[in-house]
Amino acid sequence: MPGDSFVVAPFSAKRQLVVDSLAIGARRHIVHGLVEMDVTRARQLIREHKARTGETLSFTAFVCAACAQAIDRHKRVQAYRDWRNRLIIFDEVDVVVLIEPAAGGVAMPHIIRAANRKTLREIHAEIRRVQARPSASPQTSGWVTRAGLFVPSFVRRFFFWLWMKNPHWLKRASGTVVVSPIGMFGRGGGWGVGILTLHTLGLFIGGIVEKPGVVDGRIEIREYLDLTISMDHDIVDGAPAARFAQTLTELIENAEGLH
Repeated sequence: MPGDSFVVAPFSAKRQLVVDSLAIGARRHIVHGLVEMDVTRARQLIREHKARTGETLSFTAFVCAACAQAIDRHKRVQAYRDWRNRLIIFDEVDVVVLIEPAAGGVAMPHIIRAANRKTLREIHAEIRRVQARPSASPQTSGWVTRAGLFVPSFVRRFFFWLWMKNPHWLKRASGTVVVSPIGMFGRGGGWGVGILTLHTLGLFIGGIVEKPGVVDGRIEIREYLDLTISMDHDIVDGAPAARFAQTLTELIENAEGLH
């Protein structure tokens, strides 16, 4: 209408890749657990490290490291089902972390291979390297990713379907667990509930909020992380999921790897 003010922005091919993967994920039987974790000790250690060295340790790297160690103790939560209806349970934990290469850009997945065999410092350094130079990630520069931008949507969805029938292909292309740091871009608490596209397990890092907590019988102001644990209920039942969540909570609340 006359007088309307607007801009026209392109709908990028990278964004269409996201749409195609979400179409696959929307048909799955995903359950979500909303977990609150006391991260006071972890945040204190990160601040102390920055005061000593001037370096800010990645909180996302800390969660990725804890996630990999928790999965290492409960590997079934990252199992994939193959076309013969068998569960393939990998020893390596390949953590996919979503990284925003530029403000407003499409978040890119980077796979931290064998994260259960890496230290927090190694995971931190890898994330910082990809943030500084996104082309350093094979998931950005690989020929499969580049070719996927130019083929029709139905072809991409067919390949997504093929990957989900072959766990070894899926692991190479998409890792075994995804971690999305959506809460790192906002302030205050709150859970994020996303669509789990290809993986059996996903963590969505929500906000961090200060509020009273009970420590050794005393009420103190503590920092709490809101974390969403999403799982494919076709593969993981409630009891194994709860045991994984308990182990993950212990690792995060004990600030594992930051000492």
